[in-house]
Amino acid sequence: MADLTVELLRAEAGTFAEIESGHDEPALYGVTDGKAVGTYFEQKFQAYLHKYDYEEGSSAKGIDFPSLGVDMKVTSIRQPQSSCPYKSARQKIYGLGYALLIFVYEKTDSPTTATGRLNIQHVIFVEASRTADFQMTTGLLAVLKNEGNKDDLIAFMSDRMLPVDDIEASNIADELLEHPPETGFLTISNALQWRLQYRRVIDRAGSVPGVIRVK
Repeated sequence: MADLTVELLRAEAGTFAEIESGHDEPALYGVTDGKAVGTYFEQKFQAYLHKYDYEEGSSAKGIDFPSLGVDMKVTSIRQPQSSCPYKSARQKIYGLGYALLIFVYEKTDSPTTATGRLNIQHVIFVEASRTADFQMTTGLLAVLKNEGNKDDLIAFMSDRMLPVDDIEASNIADELLEHPPETGFLTISNALQWRLQYRRVIDRAGSVPGVIRVK
């Protein structure tokens, strides 16, 4: 049994999306709960990958492919977003710490056959280095480019309501002066869990570094 690699995962994601887009599923008929649709799709994709040797994720491990550093997200084209665990405010600046494999579907139901179908419209792979917040990273980079100092960086983070105290803001500002962030392409909303929004990666996939269009 071959080991699953990131390259194989991306290739198989594209193939699986094509297969699933032509599949009529009775269990999905009339289902409007996005979480239920996502669970169905994720379990089916994991089963499809069982021809490979890899570590399967769990809620304890936090992401779907821990050994590859990749988490899978399944979301509707109507509102392409999902949530993820909040670990640190730094994730908004330096990324989530893992890559994202995003499947964006449009769901249709057929009353004639009493089945639902997921037309997978986009499959996008966002490298870990590009999973930070777009406005936060581009704003901080602009401050740095404009000869910004530590006070300017702290003021910017405060204006953007980054959820940190004064000590952490000071530490992050020092780090930013030494290690400017990469531009991220997610929109990350502050909440008890991060809310990740994907319109920008859908629009930019294949045209910016680190955001790969698989399908």
